[in-house]
Amino acid sequence: MDGMAPAGTPPTAAFFDLDKTIIAKSSVLAFSKPFQAGGLISRRAVLRSAYAQFVFMVGGADHDQVEKMRQFMSQLTAGWDVATVREIVADTLHNIVDPLVYDEAVRLIDEHHAAGRDVVIVSTSGSEVVEPIGALLGADRVIATRLKVEDGRYTGEIEYYAYAEEKANAIRALAETEGYDLTGSYGYSDSVTDVPMLEAVGHPHAVNPDKELRKVAAGNGWPVLVFTRPVALQSRLHLPPPKPTLAALAVGGVVAAGAALWIGTRRRSLGA
Repeated sequence: MDGMAPAGTPPTAAFFDLDKTIIAKSSVLAFSKPFQAGGLISRRAVLRSAYAQFVFMVGGADHDQVEKMRQFMSQLTAGWDVATVREIVADTLHNIVDPLVYDEAVRLIDEHHAAGRDVVIVSTSGSEVVEPIGALLGADRVIATRLKVEDGRYTGEIEYYAYAEEKANAIRALAETEGYDLTGSYGYSDSVTDVPMLEAVGHPHAVNPDKELRKVAAGNGWPVLVFTRPVALQSRLHLPPPKPTLAALAVGGVVAAGAALWIGTRRRSLGA
């Protein structure tokens, strides 16, 4: 990695996908149990999200699976109280995410900051989940999916969907606003759906890549990184202990303001 850029040169950034790049599992699905405990979803939905997590971890979900998940999760979010979701995420964040952050990713983030680059997390997960995680990691900016809100509740519709080509569009728009030199910027992701995002920067990297991204990386000569050491955020970042209030709910269970957020959309239906 290059060192600090000479004075007067355009700023650069490092763009990180979140799931399986910075953290070892799906950020949104990780919250299934806490959301159940908070009364937002049913036990049946928790079990279904657990199966989805299994598919995600074993082989990576393909586009069709992601779309099916998006439709299912959209049925859960409609009518959810935004303040309740944010409170549950805030109070259970340490318990859920602590053992899942890759030490290698945290070190890379530190190195990019030391080199004077901004760090931007770019995730399909919902902003309610991605923004607090980004704050814990010291990210400068976050690009994430946003759900439509009316009268303090989610409508079940997506206001902005940060997925595939749209991630690249968002990166280019941010570069124009902030003056980033994308040819000198870095990108990191595990999924073939993020090829457009990786192609948008001059230094793309495949991290724990799925089979398809591994092929693309090999064909383009992109570096392949393997992250294997999850570490507790509190020990790595010296964070204060989590609040005791809703953190207790994590023992009982939630599908992320993320699984819903990961890919929320349209109608209401709280399942069984």
